[in-house]
Amino acid sequence: MKSCLLPLCRRRRHSIGLAYLGLFVLIGLLTACSTPAWDGYFKRGVGNLTQEEVQTKLGSPHTAKTPALGGDSLWTYRVALSEHDLATWTPTFLIEASQSVGSLMGKASEQPKQTLYCYRYSLTFAEDHILKSWKREECNPGTREALNAH
Repeated sequence: MKSCLLPLCRRRRHSIGLAYLGLFVLIGLLTACSTPAWDGYFKRGVGNLTQEEVQTKLGSPHTAKTPALGGDSLWTYRVALSEHDLATWTPTFLIEASQSVGSLMGKASEQPKQTLYCYRYSLTFAEDHILKSWKREECNPGTREALNAH
């Protein structure tokens, strides 16, 4: 006699497969939340992204310096990032979901507005207009630390 009926075994294997799929999706979501979205975009784009692709996605840079005699171009973008954006790992989707559930139940707590910090992304493009390097730095160095000092 078999230890389980064939249709039952198939369902059990299917359920286990779905559980693993769910786990991989969750890991992917957590990984996606590990750094500011711009960081990941530029990190993946080094050696691949063109100036045109960056401009299509993010709009015109705040400043653009292109040497008249050739060489690397430097573009900068200024963005506002919150503590949640800057955290190494922020489960923002869990926070937002719990706040949504709380508000539906009439127990929404007053959340203080997030402090936004100005960051400058400096993008260096090679002469062939491909992203060569990038860096993120505070618009005014030390602002975040000064505001968070207690």
